[in-house]
Amino acid sequence: MTCCAQFTDGAAPLRPGLLEVGANGEGHLIGSLCPKCGARYFPQRGVCSRCLGELEPTPLATKGRLYTYTVLHQAAPGFEVPFVLGYVDLTDGVRVMGQLGGVAPEDVKIGMELELAIEPFGKDAEGEDVLGYRFHPVGGAA
Repeated sequence: MTCCAQFTDGAAPLRPGLLEVGANGEGHLIGSLCPKCGARYFPQRGVCSRCLGELEPTPLATKGRLYTYTVLHQAAPGFEVPFVLGYVDLTDGVRVMGQLGGVAPEDVKIGMELELAIEPFGKDAEGEDVLGYRFHPVGGAA
């Protein structure tokens, strides 16, 4: 799988350049990598904030540990509450904010191991899946 591949079955990400999915249904987030200093960022950006180098798209790690979280009890229409929103420190050093799934809010623990899951978040105007990402406990149901 190369960075920024096309999606299959008409599905599209919530935002262009956010993630990619292979034919096997597995995927990853797409961040930026500075070839000069090695810094990584998510979401993608054009210029490195450390050395001002030009950044390149790069796939990000799919596993990490929960840095911190909050439980939300109010949300926009279409989101079931309560849900957990957290910061995950990926194994490649990038901190990503995302929703946690597959775990009850009372079972969430700082430091728990999580893995990325690419999932449908709804349908677009043509009825195709709109893909987003959540983090699930390692070994849990994704």
